[in-house]
Amino acid sequence: MTDVRSELIEMSRVLGDPHHDLAILGEGNTSVRADADSFWIKASGTELASADVHSFVRVRRQPILEALQRTAMSDEEVKRLLREATVEGERAPSIETFLHAMCLDLAGVQFVGHTHPTAAAALLCSTRSRELMAGALFPDQIVLLGPALVYVPYADPGLPLAHAVGQRLEEFVQQHQRVPRVIALENHGVLALGSTAREVLNITFMLVKMCRILAGTLAAGGPRFLTAASVERIERRPDELARRADFK
Repeated sequence: MTDVRSELIEMSRVLGDPHHDLAILGEGNTSVRADADSFWIKASGTELASADVHSFVRVRRQPILEALQRTAMSDEEVKRLLREATVEGERAPSIETFLHAMCLDLAGVQFVGHTHPTAAAALLCSTRSRELMAGALFPDQIVLLGPALVYVPYADPGLPLAHAVGQRLEEFVQQHQRVPRVIALENHGVLALGSTAREVLNITFMLVKMCRILAGTLAAGGPRFLTAASVERIERRPDELARRADFK
């Protein structure tokens, strides 16, 4: 077993641990770059909590990325493409393979963790979700999650969701000149993008804390977001940059 797959298995088990309330049953999926041409991704129908070597399949990147250029595909076409792109493993890859391929194609992203934390889903399913996800509340949030996250309005899982995320990713990179660490999916869940498995876990746990704090502010009058100047200051402070490196 390759080292990165071992790390992926361990990361997946932590994300699926019922104690963390991030995913239950078959919820969520994870992935890691295997090499320049392929990546490991959770197989459909498997559980993060009990992840093992049989829980993942290796998929070629290029056919998946090329399919993202198509405006639409039937369910049967998607099924056939995923089967043909699989180079190792007996199960079918997750329907979110398109989304993972896109994220792993971003500079510096090696691991991706997609979960459905209850604390995050409660806000993402609310009428104020877009407003609540638009600001930063405290310094450690900025250190781990960055000054802003990508927010994606609801889209059908699979290729439609990948298209929606791709559009918002392009807008985010153009505006912020950086790769995001978090993608929030309306009425769905979240993705953590990291250079290491540890970074994905740290991002996910900090995101959950952020959501719990946000929920708490709603009971006390609403969130008071940091100013743009304060956010920029935290993002660029040398000591915070050093701390961010320690969390990878």
